[in-house]
Amino acid sequence: MEGNQDRESRSSRASDSPGDTMNDVYAAWHEMLEGEGAGLAARVGELEVRCARQAEELLCLRSTLADALRRLNALEGRPPSAAPAAPAAPAAPAAPRNGSYAGSTGTPSRELRIRQPAYRETAKRTSSYGSSASSLPQRRGPQHQSTGSLQSDSPASSSSLSPAPSPSPRATPAPLHTPHPPQAYSTHTCQYNEEDGSMRMFLRGRPVVLYGSSDQDALDPAKVAPPPQNKLKLEWVYGYRGKDCRSNLYLLPTGEIVYFVAAVVVLFNVEERCQRHYTGHTDDVKCIAVHPNKLIIASGQCAGHDRLDARPHVRVWNSVSLATLAVLGATQLERAAACVAFSRADGGALLACVDDAPDHALSVWDWQRPDKGHCLAETKCSVDTVVAVEFHPLDRNQIVTCGKNHIAFWTLDSTNMLYKRMGVFEGRDKPKYVTCLGFNHNGDVVSGDSSGNISVWARGTNSVAKLLRGVHEGPVFSVAVLKEGHVLTAGGKDGRIVMFDPEMNPTGLENTIEGHYGGVRVVAEGRGSQIFIGTTKNCILHGDLELGFSPAVLGHVDELWGLAAHPTLPQFATAGWDRLLQLWDGLSHSTVWSKDIDERAQCCAWSRDGGVLAVGCLSGAWLVFEPASRQLLARHHDGAEPIQTIQYSPDNSLVALGSRDNFIYVYRVEDDGARYTRLGKCLGHSSYITHLDWSEDSQYIRSNSGDYELLFWNATTCRQVTSASSLRDVVWASNHCPITFTTIGVWPENADGTDINSCTKSHDSRLAATGDDFGKVKLFAYPVTQPKSLCHQYGGHSSHVTCVRFLADDARLVSAGGLDTAVMQWLLD
Repeated sequence: MEGNQDRESRSSRASDSPGDTMNDVYAAWHEMLEGEGAGLAARVGELEVRCARQAEELLCLRSTLADALRRLNALEGRPPSAAPAAPAAPAAPAAPRNGSYAGSTGTPSRELRIRQPAYRETAKRTSSYGSSASSLPQRRGPQHQSTGSLQSDSPASSSSLSPAPSPSPRATPAPLHTPHPPQAYSTHTCQYNEEDGSMRMFLRGRPVVLYGSSDQDALDPAKVAPPPQNKLKLEWVYGYRGKDCRSNLYLLPTGEIVYFVAAVVVLFNVEERCQRHYTGHTDDVKCIAVHPNKLIIASGQCAGHDRLDARPHVRVWNSVSLATLAVLGATQLERAAACVAFSRADGGALLACVDDAPDHALSVWDWQRPDKGHCLAETKCSVDTVVAVEFHPLDRNQIVTCGKNHIAFWTLDSTNMLYKRMGVFEGRDKPKYVTCLGFNHNGDVVSGDSSGNISVWARGTNSVAKLLRGVHEGPVFSVAVLKEGHVLTAGGKDGRIVMFDPEMNPTGLENTIEGHYGGVRVVAEGRGSQIFIGTTKNCILHGDLELGFSPAVLGHVDELWGLAAHPTLPQFATAGWDRLLQLWDGLSHSTVWSKDIDERAQCCAWSRDGGVLAVGCLSGAWLVFEPASRQLLARHHDGAEPIQTIQYSPDNSLVALGSRDNFIYVYRVEDDGARYTRLGKCLGHSSYITHLDWSEDSQYIRSNSGDYELLFWNATTCRQVTSASSLRDVVWASNHCPITFTTIGVWPENADGTDINSCTKSHDSRLAATGDDFGKVKLFAYPVTQPKSLCHQYGGHSSHVTCVRFLADDARLVSAGGLDTAVMQWLLD
């Protein structure tokens, strides 16, 4: 019995063994296939990374070749060829360069660049703009001449700032402003009296009588004076707009960083200390994007008030030749291009743009169409603010937007319809703002928010796969994915840059920028371990996480009015409402020093020997500094209104201060500018003082006021000289007053008396320059005694130009923009 059971058991096991063997074989095969599949996937991933790196190397080689060709063409004096630079772009008509190239004319001091961080050790920058989300206030609209006689329309008047030959957006009636109504007497309804040699001109209908010198030839007001033979070329732009704009700093394969300030996009090679400028825009640039080929750039601007070019639009252009390839959105955009992005999975054929209008419309463009761009799709994006838009780098036609209370995932289907899926947050974790976007190498979306959290959204989903809480104190303003896969996050409040590995695990490597530079606005990957940082206080820093950062670009943060050229050196000082007094070198294009003066500054002036620098403030205080040591030498206070202008006498014995309280205060200068004794104040103006000039013998002062008066004063007695004709032969050391006989022609027809903010003449008295409320710098032949005088005019500023000054050798002109906070240096050709 037991023997039978044993035999049955053995036979049963024998019958089961073939099946078990097959299962084991199948399991082994399965494990082997899984192992091979995993290995294959790893090898494919490595090949993809290698291909991506080789593609980047090809881009670098292509870009280097194009840059080398551009430099050779520049040396040989030939126009640059755009063909090697943009193989992915459509053929564009031959075009002159829409910009200028500026190399440093002096060897920059290495000591200055190394010491730059120390310049701001005591500069605790406390002033900032009121709202980071709002755009700059717009300037008033321009006054258009009834004839073309007041602006040179000859080819000679075209500067390096002339628009590209591509189509410019044509304006609908400009919002918020209408030109001054026609008046019975316009600015150019001038009456010349040959008997007493006087000219009667009208500003806003108010007559102003101006006396020429005794040897002045008779004038015919109907004649037109020619423009000067000299022209201006934009040489350097100081400043950066980081206070209220995002994703505005990139490194190009040529070694240039690209960013914007005012209406200029700057391409700056930090190592070679040279700049180039794209100047096709007519108002504030608000965003930029770089094409996957790293050679083509898109930049978007806000609506302006120039009726000839007022519409917001996006310009696509070649970064090597600076030629415009397309102009998009001139009829669709309402307020401003808030953010733009090129598609990446298809090689950059499409461009996405979000309008800053109330509906925040998202539009997608086929920008390479022969008709300079075609809108494929447009839809309402969100009623809330949208701060970023990006195409998915791996999935075609996938777009991500983010902003206030949302992150949205968009799909552009084959019929060019846009479909949206909203990102889903956990109830407690929904932030007020999703502030920035990035993509890791797996295609997952990495976002930062206003609560300091980092969220990872799995590829193809709209839900959070991983949440890192409290990475930063305050909002996360930038997420940057490095070539090796590591991720950098940056805080706008805590100033920290934190590195994560590709799986978003902290690496322990981080750094914090110095507080006086502001918070971090954007992080851009540089060469090797180098990174560039744009800050909320309009600075650009460069360095790495281990060694720290030093400034590459410094700028002002608040409205800028003060500008003074050194009397003998190629240097100039600026002072603004951000409480910063800064000294710049015009040859090395660098900041010599920067100092927080704890006062909002309105104006500044050098003593005639350059020994001291005086600053007038909004509080009525005025300060005197020794420029070498930056030591405060004297502090005085006159009235409760802002000090509008300061001027030292030519013999350096007196200083005059024009205040907004309608008075001119005169002080005696002692101890080489260290001590001051008040002589008195000049009473007689019925409005605030705008400009001052001294006579060459230091005996007389002339002044303009807000109600278009020109008055004369005895400097030592502080009494008004009521007979203007008695001073007709006085020689004036400067011509900062725009309402004078020698500057009649600088006023455009039907001008408001406050349209011209600044006027100056060159030291050799051959040229005059003005800065006006419409963002224009104009160059005239001096003296400008003909009411109708042609000029060369230049754009670039997006706000009122508050001050213009020639440097000591008259080879350069410097202009300051008010709300755009930019300082521009122009070279005289």
